[in-house]
Amino acid sequence: MADASEIHSLSAGAPLTNEQLLASYAVADRSVPWLRANFVSSIDGAATHEGVSGGLGTDSDGRVFGLLRRLADVIVVGAGTVRQEGYRNLALDEESAGWRTSQGLAAQPPFAIVTASLRLEPGDLGSYATRPLVVTTESAPAESRKRIEEVADVIVAGDAAVDTVEMKHLLAERGLVQQHSEGGPTLFATMIAQGIVDELCLTVSPRLEGGSARRIVDAADATPQNMSLAHALSAPDGTLLLRYLRAAR
Repeated sequence: MADASEIHSLSAGAPLTNEQLLASYAVADRSVPWLRANFVSSIDGAATHEGVSGGLGTDSDGRVFGLLRRLADVIVVGAGTVRQEGYRNLALDEESAGWRTSQGLAAQPPFAIVTASLRLEPGDLGSYATRPLVVTTESAPAESRKRIEEVADVIVAGDAAVDTVEMKHLLAERGLVQQHSEGGPTLFATMIAQGIVDELCLTVSPRLEGGSARRIVDAADATPQNMSLAHALSAPDGTLLLRYLRAAR
C-alpha cells in the first residue's frame, strides 16, 4: 500500500524525498525579496471545508506545507485566519529546526500577523515559539498597539489599510526576505491587487465540496496577474501539488 504522504512528479518514477522536494521549491537567490503564497482548494474551487482550510488537507499537502515553512524567513498570515484556523504555539518540529540551522537559518521562523485594526489578544501572541511580528497601520488604536508591543514587534505599513508593498519591503529590511504567506483570502486579494505575489503553491484536494465556501481569493474587483507553471506533483490519493511563478512581464 502506498504511503499517504508519498509524492511523485507527474511523470511518475520513485517517490520524492524531502531533500528533493525542498530543492524543487527553493528560490534560486535567497537575497531577493520573494513572496510565496500557499493555499489548498477543492476540485470545485472551495477554499474551506466546514469553515477551515485544514478540512481540505491531505497527508501529502501537510508534508509540503511543513517543508515550505522550513524554507521561509517569515510566515505571513492575516489575523482573521489566525482566529479562524486556531494558530497557536506553532513551532517547527526538531527535524525541521535542525535542517534550518544547518542551512544558516534561524531555528524557528517568526510569524508576521497582518491586522489593520489590531484586534488581537496579547495573551495569544505570547504563546508563539519566537517573538511574533504584527503588521498594522498608522490609524490602528494607540492603546491596542501599546498592549501588543509588550509581546510582539509592531510594524506600521500603511495609513488606514495595510500596504503590502511596504510590508514586503519592511520585512526584507529586517532580513526576512523569503516571505511565506498562508492567507487568508482577503489578505491574498490585497497582495494580488498590489502586485507583490511572486509565487503561488496550490494544493488541489481530490474532493468536490459544493456549497458556498469561499475561494482562495476574496475580492470585489478582478486584478489579473499571469502566472507560469513551475511544477506539478501528485500523490497516490489524487492530490495535486502545483507551483506557479509570476510570469515574465
